Amino acid sequence: MKLSVMQENLARSLAIVSRAVSTRSTLPVLANVLLRTEDAGLKLTATNLEIGITVWVPGKIDSDGATTVPAKLLSDIVSSLNASERVELELQGTDTLLLRSGRFTAHLRGIDADEFPAIPTAGERPTTRISQKVLRQALSETAFAAASDEARPILTGVLVHFEGDHVTLAAADNYRIAVKTIPVLDAVEDTRLVIPARSLSELVRVLADTDDPVDIVLSPARNQVLFHLEGVDLVSRLIDGQFPNYQQVLPQAHTTRAVLEREELLKALRPAAFIASNAANIVKLQIGGNGEGEVTVSANAEIGDYEGGVEASLEGDGTTIAFNARYLADVLQYVDAEQFALELNGPLSPGVFKPVGDDKYVHVVMPVRTTS
Repeated sequence: MKLSVMQENLARSLAIVSRAVSTRSTLPVLANVLLRTEDAGLKLTATNLEIGITVWVPGKIDSDGATTVPAKLLSDIVSSLNASERVELELQGTDTLLLRSGRFTAHLRGIDADEFPAIPTAGERPTTRISQKVLRQALSETAFAAASDEARPILTGVLVHFEGDHVTLAAADNYRIAVKTIPVLDAVEDTRLVIPARSLSELVRVLADTDDPVDIVLSPARNQVLFHLEGVDLVSRLIDGQFPNYQQVLPQAHTTRAVLEREELLKALRPAAFIASNAANIVKLQIGGNGEGEVTVSANAEIGDYEGGVEASLEGDGTTIAFNARYLADVLQYVDAEQFALELNGPLSPGVFKPVGDDKYVHVVMPVRTTS
């Protein structure tokens, strides 16, 4: 193997694939990145066996070949080189990679490419396609709500339910649920996948703010899903199991509704969260009846107390409800909306957040029981 590539292209591509490098595996080769010449360029691949990322780097190929070298070491070295220069890579023997750029030369000891796990590529016909911009926003507004606790593995994933000309994404832990429905570019039969939220968070990093499509390919064995966009493949394992029927806990009616400016509610919530961090992270929202025009955000702890008001358009009964401050902050920070409608059925029923003007998204937060 002998080739040359531009430093900036190689550095950018290594930064992408390095997100999939395993840091705690007992297999040494998983700490490496696979370098293989392919289609008049260099193909970089990394995997931790849950997620695999492949990036193609344009280059000048003198001879074909493949090897693996430590991903972090290669990335650190390439990042230190001049961005305007070419980097020459040459495999010497069976396991030594020579790097040369300007007056710089380095030798990296690697592991044979045959020991690297096989990673699927986008050779299959796409199951469907989705606008990158649309999918990126939908994932940003849902994946954060998945559980981080491995006690219930199914909840560490996001349900992806394809149905005809749309797909519904749903993520939940024991305290909240986020649901978003978006269109697909190619109609698809009823299909349900549960994809690790960690994999989808990495996908968000590579999706662009463009209407260009991302191809989605479900493997024939239905145990992996592949996302393909220009120059990048991301493949993820799927989580086995039945995702809970979240629709059963989505409130269908409300007795109180408040429409608030997202930024104003965030401003009132942040100081409350500082106080609440000393008192089980609990903040209270007091909502007046029709016409009172304000929602009060408060927190109380031994260290102090706080109260802030937010202008609101109110309908229905007045009520007071308590939430975990972090869950409130998450929905306000991750969901792109100028205004939210908060719908309630009293102090012990879930709070429902809906972006005003977007009937395809709903976020449910469970209340916190308090002594008062």
